[in-house]
Amino acid sequence: MSKLMMSVSGVRGVFGKGIDPELVFKIAAHLAAFLKKKNKSEKPYIAIGRDSRTTGEALFHAAASGIMSVGVDVVYLGIATTPTILLNVEQSEGKAIGGICITASHNPAEWNALKLVDQNGMFLFPEFAKEFYTLINDPIPYTSWDKMGKLSYYEQASEDHIKKVLEIPYIDFGKIHSKQFRVVLDSVNGAGCIISKKLLTKLGCDVIEINGEPTGDFAHNPEPLNKNLKQLEEAVKAHKGDIGFATDPDGDRLAIVSEKGACIGEEFSLLLAEKYVLSKIKGDIVTNLSSSMASDDIAKEFGVSVIRTAIGEINVGKKMKEIKSPIGGEGNGGIICPDVHYTRDAMAGMALILAYMAEEQKPLSEIVMNIPHYFIAKEKLDLIPEQLDEVMSIAMNIFPNAEKNTVDGIKYTFGTKWVHIRKSGTEPIIRVYAEGKTQEEANQLCNETIKKLMDLE
Repeated sequence: MSKLMMSVSGVRGVFGKGIDPELVFKIAAHLAAFLKKKNKSEKPYIAIGRDSRTTGEALFHAAASGIMSVGVDVVYLGIATTPTILLNVEQSEGKAIGGICITASHNPAEWNALKLVDQNGMFLFPEFAKEFYTLINDPIPYTSWDKMGKLSYYEQASEDHIKKVLEIPYIDFGKIHSKQFRVVLDSVNGAGCIISKKLLTKLGCDVIEINGEPTGDFAHNPEPLNKNLKQLEEAVKAHKGDIGFATDPDGDRLAIVSEKGACIGEEFSLLLAEKYVLSKIKGDIVTNLSSSMASDDIAKEFGVSVIRTAIGEINVGKKMKEIKSPIGGEGNGGIICPDVHYTRDAMAGMALILAYMAEEQKPLSEIVMNIPHYFIAKEKLDLIPEQLDEVMSIAMNIFPNAEKNTVDGIKYTFGTKWVHIRKSGTEPIIRVYAEGKTQEEANQLCNETIKKLMDLE
């Protein structure tokens, strides 16, 4: 069975069964030709970086070969986080016509993917992604032998990223330094190893690192969910840390463990960032349909609104840029700080949350108590790709009396609780998220939904 997934999030699959060097060569070549036509530059190049997966080097060489074969240069950033790569493209000021992030993000180690970046340093907007995918089976427009692209290397992308984070204008970095926070860091042996400890050290933190070698041999399930972070919880307790940070393999999602050695839930990463930033800058929040209702409560506290988009950081980032939102993101730990860049960024998130802690001068567990609390349940149905549309069609009618939103999949709202059912853009699964005032209420709604879908499947 093919596990290749193509979506606004890019092209993703299990190595050798959905994604392979031959496919990557073809997609990269067509992307270079597409961006060369769309985005003008005197000496066009595409920036490429990757996470630490063992298949990443092979796929980099395939992608670079495809790009150079159509007459576009390649600048290789090496192992780098996704926000580092996107920022590098943006900071090229139009010299780069785009970029490729070779990473399957939170997926297990056997997966890999291409995330496709436009000249603005953001992922391809949905309308451009749709146009691009119609071209990938066309013949590759190879260039002549004397117009081949060239390969070069840039090794300072992570330092550039750190510098940008340290320029966030409303953070009092002196306060963070004065606290000398003890931070336990779990980069899951991913790309975060290259940058996270360096940033935290520059912030004056005492850093204890676990799973800090970029080997691609992930020490645990790489998705930064509470159930996967037991090692970090124990390490925070053992080292008497003030906070624990965990990132996924490409460093765009951030999860947090309190000083008590307890995960506070990935939703709270964004909520903490929202509350801190809105205390400095007023403006509407942007988040997605599956993020917590707590964002609405925080927005109300500061007299602003919440704009909700379809799932996918490009949808959130695009809307944030359009309305000049000061903070936003996704409830999976994906904080978007536009003073750094319009993409999910665990490093920017670390700086925002440490700034909030330094200002409040309270333990993290106490700060979290002042954030509105709802409870989320998350489940999924593993399917074959051919079943996805059929199950989603059925899902559209399982709660006929509820308020419906069909911007992305189907979201049913029942007063102070909701359930959201949608196809994943990264795996052949149906995701089911539910939220309520108690964990029991959320679990019950999520389980009821799963049962209805399984009964009808």
